[in-house]
Amino acid sequence: MASILLASAGAAIGGSIGGSVLGVSAATIGGAVGSFAGSVIDSWIISSLAPGQRIEGQRLDNLQITTSTEGAVIPRVYGRMRIGGNIIWATDFNETVSTTTQGGGKGGGGPKVTTTAYFYSASFAVALCEGPITGIGRIWADGKPLDLSSVTWRLYKGGEVQSPDPFIEARMGTGSAPAYCGTAYVMFEELPLEQFGNRIPQLSFEVFRPIVEPDTAEGMVRAVTLIPGTGEFIYSTQAISRGTGGNTASENVHSTTAEPDIIVALDQLQAAAPNLESISLVVSWFGIDLRAGNCQVKPGIENTVKVTTPKSWAVNGVTRGNAYVISLDTGGRSAYGGTPADFTVVQAIQEIKARGLRVTFYPFLLMDIPAGNTLPDPWSDNTAVIGQDTYPWRGRITCSPAAGYAGTVDKNAAAATQVSAFLGNAQVADFAVSGEAVSWTGGSDWGFRRMILHYAHLCAAAGGVDTFLIGSELRGLTTIRDTATNYPVVTALKQLAADVAGILGVRTGISYAADWSEYFGHQPNDGSGDLFYHLDPLWADPNIHFIGIDNYLPLSDWRDGAEHLDAQAGWASIRDLDYLRSNIEGGEGFDWFYASDADRAAQVRTPISDGLFGEDWIFRPKDIFGWWSNRHHDRQADMMKNAIPNGNTPSAWSATTATVAASPETLGPYASAARVAAIDGNRLRAPTGFKPG
Repeated sequence: MASILLASAGAAIGGSIGGSVLGVSAATIGGAVGSFAGSVIDSWIISSLAPGQRIEGQRLDNLQITTSTEGAVIPRVYGRMRIGGNIIWATDFNETVSTTTQGGGKGGGGPKVTTTAYFYSASFAVALCEGPITGIGRIWADGKPLDLSSVTWRLYKGGEVQSPDPFIEARMGTGSAPAYCGTAYVMFEELPLEQFGNRIPQLSFEVFRPIVEPDTAEGMVRAVTLIPGTGEFIYSTQAISRGTGGNTASENVHSTTAEPDIIVALDQLQAAAPNLESISLVVSWFGIDLRAGNCQVKPGIENTVKVTTPKSWAVNGVTRGNAYVISLDTGGRSAYGGTPADFTVVQAIQEIKARGLRVTFYPFLLMDIPAGNTLPDPWSDNTAVIGQDTYPWRGRITCSPAAGYAGTVDKNAAAATQVSAFLGNAQVADFAVSGEAVSWTGGSDWGFRRMILHYAHLCAAAGGVDTFLIGSELRGLTTIRDTATNYPVVTALKQLAADVAGILGVRTGISYAADWSEYFGHQPNDGSGDLFYHLDPLWADPNIHFIGIDNYLPLSDWRDGAEHLDAQAGWASIRDLDYLRSNIEGGEGFDWFYASDADRAAQVRTPISDGLFGEDWIFRPKDIFGWWSNRHHDRQADMMKNAIPNGNTPSAWSATTATVAASPETLGPYASAARVAAIDGNRLRAPTGFKPG
């Protein structure tokens, strides 16, 4: 109303003055000025009549916590279990008041909206079970995983001498706070409750309390292999993100605790296997061809455009922009994770050692040969077949054509040439070490030696490792000959062991992890009947400190139903511990073998025997004791040749893998890299107490 009146008055006053300004009449100008003044007066009048608004959020009437149950039973946990808990100590709810004001209009004259919100948090301790436990895994709140990234919490494992929680002690006074000795509990400090409707949620916990007895899997496990061995930042102990701006994602943090994956994995591993002593750290590069002379060995990445912070990927001085890109599978995804960045490998070694565990470094060769490739197949006559196996085993790398196929170069100088191309010419001095970084200075060389020597330098830069493998399961290469009796890869592995020993020093045990079908000798499939202990020169080398066997030998031949031979022999179940133990020095690979796939399907078993000299152990892959304890004689034309002494009496056996290991006094016993699958723990328990021979 005031704007109308003042606009009219302004126009009248302007008209009485007359004239114009820049072509606009004085009456028009006077009306505009009066209208503006009137609008200000109107706003003031209306706002003075309209009351301000106050909005109050939900507020608790009672700040006391009353959810504890007096006299509740303290459970006892065995193994790994998800359990609830009981609140054993708590403060009252802590109330935080937040008030905000909005509105007021132009000039502060409009109505105001005042909002008051109430936020609550609570500090409380939740008893889990009888202690001691070894740790906890996930925590659920109201049935959903609880994000612990912004939560302050502490675990007390329930030892008989644990100290009081500092928060509880600060509230109750020094000397007055309970320690709850013998009870495992979790303390939450000022847990925000807004997302739970301003109440303490229903909590449940994944608790680890393994049964650590001599005959249990938890008590027996002393060493494990840490995989996957690929993933550009999988081993980093710090959080790595990919992306830029607001579009980022984590590379290596995928747990509710917001800790790097390797930290969570190691925590849970030690909680589940408290007697753990050693970890094999697997790190992979990629071979690109089964033909030894054409197989380059390179570190790989998933793509060239990934941006990461706070650190970037680099391996052996190779950065993302010029790295080998791993092939895509049929689904358009990277077939493997990338090679772990060098800095992550150093971090992993140091983290494992900081936990009091030994480190075995296991450089691993994966074959990146995708479907639809047009590479000539060495496992064909004259290498005439186009297309190699898809993502094959590294043990398939061989000379081209392979032994036993038309046109093979096996047993002639061309084989040695191909082997040399695979190995490359990397030397110890071709690497530059700066702190914990290792780079390459040796020019264009993507041979196997570069990979192994790089990691020897990197392990040294990380502070050293306990054990180092110079390769594994290269069966198709170690059996290549350049004459009738000479194995060039074996000679090369001896030199590689010497070079690695020179880098890592005398306190690191060094070996080669032979495949179970490779360790005991070479029996050429050429009808000659010849037999060579081709790896014996390697095992006897002074720079090889133990015999490593990747052991996949079967512990059963169990079939469905009750009509198969093992069931008819009286065995009740594949879980029968005595049945599994009987197959350590018995069964397939010891007493008999299957001559064909058809024989395997029909269970037609051919006895293993040596018709010439009665040395059955020669043809028994499982007879590791026989191989170790008898003298070795090569055979040619059905004649025993040179006698190779066995060396020392077998003195150190690995009970968990049933494999023998030499024990130089300066190194102590080392177990092989054998892997045994578990069936209700019994396959792992089977070798316990087993006495070879």
